[in-house]
Amino acid sequence: MSFSRGPKQPIPEVETNVWSCTNDSCAGWMRESFSFNEDPECPLCQSSMAKEVRVLPELEE
Repeated sequence: MSFSRGPKQPIPEVETNVWSCTNDSCAGWMRESFSFNEDPECPLCQSSMAKEVRVLPELEE
């Protein structure tokens, strides 16, 4: 049995600063606000990361 909660509100998307892995074979990235280091390394492959901007769903605080 499933219950309908009515129509869902679309989540607004905003431009977000992120760290992206520089290794071409790795798809790792993280939001800049979730990084504890000024120059983080990729948690998946330990390569260096570069800043970029992506359009992502806005997070509720």
